[in-house]
Amino acid sequence: MLKNLIFSNSVSSRITQLLNVNNAALQQVRTTFVLKRLYPVELHKKNEKPRKLRGKHFNYVMVEDSNTKKQPDVEVVLKQFVSGIGRKGEVVKLRPNYAYNHLLLPGLADYVTPENVEKYKPKLGEDNEEEKHSSQFAQRTVNMLQNRVFAIVMNKEQPWVIEPWHIRASLRKCGYYIKSDSSIELPKEKITGPDMQKQNKEFYVTVTINGLEKARVKCRIHHWSTDPSDRLPYVYEHWLQSAEPLIPEDTPRAE
Repeated sequence: MLKNLIFSNSVSSRITQLLNVNNAALQQVRTTFVLKRLYPVELHKKNEKPRKLRGKHFNYVMVEDSNTKKQPDVEVVLKQFVSGIGRKGEVVKLRPNYAYNHLLLPGLADYVTPENVEKYKPKLGEDNEEEKHSSQFAQRTVNMLQNRVFAIVMNKEQPWVIEPWHIRASLRKCGYYIKSDSSIELPKEKITGPDMQKQNKEFYVTVTINGLEKARVKCRIHHWSTDPSDRLPYVYEHWLQSAEPLIPEDTPRAE
């Protein structure tokens, strides 16, 4: 009798410990595995004893795992302008992890409900920050352009003067397409060559996006020869190395 009581108390304490949600290590994990028998069980006739399961009937195939199942996008309503996402009051669909970590936790968005959509709807005459941007992706494009170094490849034998189309062609090689040369503003001082003294030196151009945002783009001159034997040696990850400014006025900005 005493032994049974001790055993009962032990089991009770273990169950209580497992149900203690304050212990994070013992919390339940909601996972679901959907399985299918590899060999279906044969049906038995009515009022007959069910057939015994054989070893092959315990072979299963995984149909679905909730841990690896792709979760659907979540809808959130923005409380303010978010660069690259949208404007205030706009309802956007995003991946759950991104929406939670970058928008919901910082307080930039809220879950979509009729009350929240009405609450964050921009009011007439409200001075919203998105008015300073031509589109939701404009500021992201500015940041991407300003964080890169573009090589302006020029001929080593023929004389040249850098023009906007040279910049446009160099950016196009890197995946940035500029429709018009008028969107590119060169330095006031003309840059001519070939001149090996200007090799790998930096200068800045201004690129206007949608007629509103302006990005100061860092460029470096690289001389190229059509004769393979006369080409300059390849410099690995040249954009990570320091470079001198081509124009003295750009010295503080280049540093």
